[in-house]
Amino acid sequence: MLKIGDFSKLSRVSIRMLRYYDEIGLLKPAETDRFTDYRYYSEAQLPTVCRITALRDMGFGLADVRAILPIYDDRERLDAFLAARQAELERQRDDVAQRLRLLDTARKRLRKEETMNYDVTIKTLPERYAATVRMTIPRYQDEGMVWQVLCEETDSMHLIPTDPCYCSVTFLDGEYKEKDVTVEAQKTVKGQYPDTEHVRFRTLPPLTYAGCTFKGGYEQINDVTAALTAWIEANGYEYAGPMFDIYHVSPHETSDPSEFVTEVCYPVRKK
Repeated sequence: MLKIGDFSKLSRVSIRMLRYYDEIGLLKPAETDRFTDYRYYSEAQLPTVCRITALRDMGFGLADVRAILPIYDDRERLDAFLAARQAELERQRDDVAQRLRLLDTARKRLRKEETMNYDVTIKTLPERYAATVRMTIPRYQDEGMVWQVLCEETDSMHLIPTDPCYCSVTFLDGEYKEKDVTVEAQKTVKGQYPDTEHVRFRTLPPLTYAGCTFKGGYEQINDVTAALTAWIEANGYEYAGPMFDIYHVSPHETSDPSEFVTEVCYPVRKK
């Protein structure tokens, strides 16, 4: 048997943490002297404490570790826990990357002392025939899911795009939503095509809108939207439908966000 100090050295876990693991029932000593309360550990417990450390290093909380330890030797069930944790960390990574991009953009503007000016114009989309997909997606950042469905279900049709081709997404909810966002993707095409499971081909009516086009990453969209809504209010217009974005140059054409060209749009009418 090993005294707690010796077990601490071998396991590279502090005595304080070993006592805490004991208190919460995660790793009980093999024996405890009932007269002195000294804790004694078995060499056979070293693999268990190593598993605890490995799981903690992966970011699992102690409650998760307690749930995982009994099934650690069940590869299939253990893999399910690991896969879920990996997916969670990947989501966190994406969120952190987005925050870093926003910070970088803000700092660049401060260094350059830039004042961003966004020009708003009134335009009319003509009547157009389009492949459309309406879906509820987890978050706004998951918009690519809609385009993936549209592309996969029409790939064999060899769609002929119009010139110019309008690729847009309309945000159909009446409010900002943190999850379960309903959107409709539209791509204008020539010819006639049959509907698929999720893709509907429709003739869309003409649409008058106030639009603001900008070049660069999507982190600018909030600023552009603010400028656009202020312009609509100041120039005697009112909203006549849900907001939509037209992607003139998108991630489909380039992987460089500085080359994206996006038009933020609101259907409008005169008050």
